[in-house]
Amino acid sequence: MRTKLHVLDLGRIRMDSRVLIGTGTGPSPFPELVEVPISAYCIDHPDGRVLFDTGCHPQAMGPDGRWSQAFQRDYPHLGGDDCTLPHRLEQMGLGPNDFRHVVLSHLHSDHAGCTEFFRKSRIIVHADEFAAVREAYQRREDDAYAWRDTDAWLKADLDWSFIRTADGDLDIAGGIRILNLGRGHASGMLALSVDLPETGHVILASDALYCAENLTGAQPGWLVDGDGYLRTVDRLRALSSEAQIWFGHDPRQFTTLRKSTEGCYE
Repeated sequence: MRTKLHVLDLGRIRMDSRVLIGTGTGPSPFPELVEVPISAYCIDHPDGRVLFDTGCHPQAMGPDGRWSQAFQRDYPHLGGDDCTLPHRLEQMGLGPNDFRHVVLSHLHSDHAGCTEFFRKSRIIVHADEFAAVREAYQRREDDAYAWRDTDAWLKADLDWSFIRTADGDLDIAGGIRILNLGRGHASGMLALSVDLPETGHVILASDALYCAENLTGAQPGWLVDGDGYLRTVDRLRALSSEAQIWFGHDPRQFTTLRKSTEGCYE
């Protein structure tokens, strides 16, 4: 069995484009309101299947939705039932019990909303990010970390595995490495490096880099740690000479990627 990478299209979020590229960075290639892709990635590997991120919860939106009404107003999720993670996995003949590892880039609600379903997987997340979401939960904050998502994870008795800053990167299977990026967009960011026999080296950057402009100097509008973010950019820019960087929310790049309904990358 060869390693295969599947791109899961999980709909879109409409947002102010200044979130992707902050003010003072020159003309923006995006309209004032931009629809950005939500994605997850399934890696078939001889040592066990890996999922990178879990997208939005199927009940994120609506009057009784998981997300606060303010967050739904500012960041509405578009796409409907067809673009939920459970549906995309079902299209591939898979379910939550088919994954050995679930790697979470961070715990914002558009990247970790379906985590509660993966009760037989090892859930890998940065320790500082998990601490940040626990603190937000205790304060009953309900913003980028959706309170009801966190409540569901904590009650699900999941198999959490924490990466600490001092741990460095982590190999979880042959050709699959977690890049320990630390603070930047969130309190603890992870990226995933995947070596494919034909496609080559791909780095799934998630929100460490929203879009191509971030890699070339345009700073996003949402950061926890500006200095940490710049260190991340320097690291990923150095790696871009030998790897394809797949950005977290770049609508232009995402249209060029082969989706799971069309095939996979090998």
